[in-house]
Amino acid sequence: MKTSWRILGAFACMGAVATQTASAAPAACDRECLRGTMTTFLYALLKHDAKRVPVADKVRVTEDAVEKPLEKVGLFNTVTKLRGFRQDILDERAGMAGADVIVEEVGAPVMLVVRLKVVDRKITEIETVATRSRTDGLIFNIDGLSAPSEGMNYAPRPEQLASRDDAIKAALHYPAGLNSAKSFAAVNAPFAPNAYRYENGQVMAGPDCKFAPGCENISTQSLAIFERLGDVQTRVIGVDERMGIVWLRMAWGARQKGSEQLTVWESFKVYDGQIHAVEAFMKILPIELRSGGWE
Repeated sequence: MKTSWRILGAFACMGAVATQTASAAPAACDRECLRGTMTTFLYALLKHDAKRVPVADKVRVTEDAVEKPLEKVGLFNTVTKLRGFRQDILDERAGMAGADVIVEEVGAPVMLVVRLKVVDRKITEIETVATRSRTDGLIFNIDGLSAPSEGMNYAPRPEQLASRDDAIKAALHYPAGLNSAKSFAAVNAPFAPNAYRYENGQVMAGPDCKFAPGCENISTQSLAIFERLGDVQTRVIGVDERMGIVWLRMAWGARQKGSEQLTVWESFKVYDGQIHAVEAFMKILPIELRSGGWE
């Protein structure tokens, strides 16, 4: 009988240790955790209080591709309002929360890109890029960004979604088409028949496009305008596997040092084996900052 009680006691002790270990282990940051972390960051900008941001002991921060301490980020001094547009890209596997957001600086609208890396529910990386005018981003159509689009926020059924790798492969046809300087059809980009592209709030391809002759069909529209910009450097920022969104950062290579180049944060809606929507925030940056400091 004493032996039995000893065995039971040992199991009870093991159970207690296991419970303590489980409770001590940090919980993974799921979709709502990532979304909440982004909300906390945006409200910290609004409240002008960097101390509200739940950062790790070591955090790396860039603002417009320039590295700086968190408390030196200018947006903490300038943001006065969060508008109704916010498009989240949540990558649970990578612990990444991204967002395209419209904020205000004393009444003036700003297109803001934010990327946060979250580890053990603490932010280890912060990347922000702000576009404040047409001079900043070539296009600046705030009226087209009053609310997130229906297309990008359609929730595909699980059987409609591609694997993470296949979704990335589909999106990477886009920079391949740009580098060909011909058309997306030339690289067999899998665009849906009604696929569209928005850039800084402006329709630049798709059924409603009136930007240029032939832009109604994203697959066959001419890409010759991109030839003079040089090859596009591409980084996969993240994949929202639940919503079927692939987020790429693309930067064109200018022909000479000292030039400026276009940097684009482009979201691709991928399901049923096709790209249905492309939406981008973009900004002109010096060629020296084309990688954004996040190679």
